[in-house]
Amino acid sequence: MKKIIALMLALLMFIGTGAIADGLLGGWTVAENTAITEEQKAVFDKALEKLVGVGYEPIAYLGSQTVAGVNHCFLCKATVIYPDAQPSFKLVYIHEDLEGNAEILNIADLDIAELSTPAQQE
Repeated sequence: MKKIIALMLALLMFIGTGAIADGLLGGWTVAENTAITEEQKAVFDKALEKLVGVGYEPIAYLGSQTVAGVNHCFLCKATVIYPDAQPSFKLVYIHEDLEGNAEILNIADLDIAELSTPAQQE
């Protein structure tokens, strides 16, 4: 029982230092610079190389999460491949494993209307 209490106290002290918020335990770290580097673009291209039907243009690099490898989040302009298709915006989440492989984790809609404040919606 004493070991469990000591472990809980150590964990609470660790949380209090901000280490979890700083991304050390799987939390997301917001990118200081949203410009996409060549390395980030290479990961993006590798993950989306076999995806067809929609073109994704990365606009900004939003952040990373250290896990067994790295998760990346990109803001993208998405356009369905057909004439006169209207673009939309998506958040593309990619996992890059420790061997350098990359795969899509999720592609989430980014609805600009949902981002507006209540005052703007009236």
